[in-house]
Amino acid sequence: MTTSKTPSERRTHLVRLAGDLFAEQGFRATTVRQIADAAGILSGSLYHHFDSKESIGDEILSAFLEDVLAGYRAAVAESDDPRAAIERIVRSSTATLDRHRAALTMLQRDWNYFSGQPRFAYLRTAMKEIEQTWIDLLERGRETGVFRADLDARLTYRLLRDILWLPTSWASSKSWTTDQIVDGLLRLLFDGIKSA
Repeated sequence: MTTSKTPSERRTHLVRLAGDLFAEQGFRATTVRQIADAAGILSGSLYHHFDSKESIGDEILSAFLEDVLAGYRAAVAESDDPRAAIERIVRSSTATLDRHRAALTMLQRDWNYFSGQPRFAYLRTAMKEIEQTWIDLLERGRETGVFRADLDARLTYRLLRDILWLPTSWASSKSWTTDQIVDGLLRLLFDGIKSA
């Protein structure tokens, strides 16, 4: 017995296939025909679900950033302690990045393209909110004595952001689980590498 997919399931399947292609080949290099071929449909049939390739990219990226920001906002709302909030953000971010690998790869590969398109203006707004959340927590931690007095909040944010985005490239690693990577990062961040 063959079961057919609902329109919503087909759309979700197409978004996932397109995301995989965008991550593998780059957004700009991937054609509508390649997406349709991967889905086993005609190119014209793809337009039944989406008005353009950009609509698919928009759906992938907006869902990713909504998920990231929800985790950040929850972490800040649920803890007055900057260290605890940062730990929640690191754990939340890692789980979110794991669920949205294609979106993160798309941003990393094609940021210049997306950030220059009016349709994707929300990307810059979201990235600014992410950055400001980190800086606010780091500065509050510095001011309250939780973190070192000489902590450069902006530099620390940039370093941590880039480190957080790296585990997505470790997807094929059999050496560590995602939790082990996160725990290692948090130990490095909060305890350093010096012996006691």
